[in-house]
Amino acid sequence: MFKLNTLTVKNFMSVGNQTQAIDFDRRDLTLVLGENLDQGGDDSGARNGTGKTTIINALSYALYGQALTNIKRDNLINKTNGKAMLVTVDFELNGERYHIERGRKPNVLKYQVGEVEAEEQQGDSRETQSAIEKQLNMSHEMFKHLVALNTYTQPFLSLSANDQRDIIEQMLGITLLSEKAERLKEQNKQTRELITEEEYRIKAIQEANAKIQEQIESMQRRQRLWTSKRDDDIAELGQAIDDLSHVDIEAELLAHNKLKVWLEKKTVQDQLEKDLAQIEVQLTRATRDLDRINHSLDSAKLGKCGTCGQSTEHLSSHKQHIVEMEAEYNDTNNFFGELQAEKERLVGEKDDIGKQPSTFYDNVDEAHGHKSTLATLESQLQNKRGERDPYQDQIQEMETAAVQEVDWGTINSLTKVKEHQDFLLKLLTNKDSFIRKRIIDQNLQFLNTRLTYYLGRMGLPHSVRFMNDLGVEIQELGRDLDFDNLSRGERNRLILSLSWAFRDVWESLYHPINLLFIDEVVDSGMDASGVENALAALKKMSRDRNKSVWLVSHKDELAGRVNNILKVIKENGYTSYDTDVEVV
Repeated sequence: MFKLNTLTVKNFMSVGNQTQAIDFDRRDLTLVLGENLDQGGDDSGARNGTGKTTIINALSYALYGQALTNIKRDNLINKTNGKAMLVTVDFELNGERYHIERGRKPNVLKYQVGEVEAEEQQGDSRETQSAIEKQLNMSHEMFKHLVALNTYTQPFLSLSANDQRDIIEQMLGITLLSEKAERLKEQNKQTRELITEEEYRIKAIQEANAKIQEQIESMQRRQRLWTSKRDDDIAELGQAIDDLSHVDIEAELLAHNKLKVWLEKKTVQDQLEKDLAQIEVQLTRATRDLDRINHSLDSAKLGKCGTCGQSTEHLSSHKQHIVEMEAEYNDTNNFFGELQAEKERLVGEKDDIGKQPSTFYDNVDEAHGHKSTLATLESQLQNKRGERDPYQDQIQEMETAAVQEVDWGTINSLTKVKEHQDFLLKLLTNKDSFIRKRIIDQNLQFLNTRLTYYLGRMGLPHSVRFMNDLGVEIQELGRDLDFDNLSRGERNRLILSLSWAFRDVWESLYHPINLLFIDEVVDSGMDASGVENALAALKKMSRDRNKSVWLVSHKDELAGRVNNILKVIKENGYTSYDTDVEVV
């Protein structure tokens, strides 16, 4: 239940510094009539400008921070006093009490829930106003059509199609779907952000794991090289030990002794070979010399020069030359004989030293160190076999501790949540969604039913029906009409019927509202029958449904038709209300 209780007004529009209070906690029809004592008399002019609509504007300002019409906020301040404007409203909603104070010069906004006063907000705080409207669950535009129907408010059917759709969707509760969609969008955004963060986290883990894997693979390559070399060394040492194990060291030492003797003999024989080679060269040269000298000697004996072949007998030295050549021949021949003898001696000294003895070691020292070498190799083999793999522990530690496991559970869960949110968003926002269609179909039927009822109560013969596309169809005797085809009085009857039908739908979806203002609507072009019908409908509403109905009118003749009258008196430029509410 949305129950408006009390409104107080100070320095608001025509109301002066003396606080005026209005009690809304009534269950009847109240006629609001004005009396302007500044203009004098009882003519129609004395009923204008008294401040009747000020009540509704003050209520609108208290709840929404703005008047019903497009008036600047500073122009809402009483021009004479020019400051200390303050409007308060007390209401109840679902059993909880609320209090709002709003004013200007100085700017004030206080919002109190229950007994706890909310933090005072300077000026028109958007956050506080948003909290108030969220609690009321009614926009200012909806307030003007449901609670405070005013002649200055543009009729619903004169609004653009989009504005009509916005009001209808809010009234039918579809805006709740949009609000839920907005909240869901925010949740969906947060989910996407969480998915992105999780993707970045997983990517960082994967990149770190990749780098660690590269290090592991590098270590594994070094491990394979190390293992291969160790195995090769073990094989080489084993082969060396095996080779040494088959060596008879005594026979090896004896072979080295024989090798020593053989090498000594070989040295001698090699020298003999060299000497023989030299002797052969000298013999060849001596043979050549003997042949040359012998030829020259034979030529000299024949009296010819051995070189040019001319006769040498006429020379006095011929005989002497022959003697010298014979001496030279003898010397050369003797030398040749010595060479032959030396050759024979050397050939006689040559001996067959046989095949070189075979040894395992290259020298006798190594042979004498055989046992020590074998022991060293066996020790090296044992050490090599006992070597610990320097890479295995590092590889195992990096594989178990450094490499992080990639957990896809969170991102999979978030992805499912996101997909579910996307699906719900489509249901909430898509115009073809079965949820929206179901809400529209279900509530449009009720709206059309209530509208038909009120049109009958108001005596309007036209058929007005809302379609599934939220458009409005107006017909009279099968003829399609526009809203502007209706007369002023017909339009007012339709405006009232539509407002009351809207209100019934809104209350069925949310909660009842105790207050209803009809501001001069029945005064505009309504004939006596229309006024009578409207008055009857409002009385029935106040009586059967416990509504506090306030009918603002210029028609003094209505005074005899109601039980309660609120006099709005304008005197000395200030408005006052004839009410018995005590102002504290």
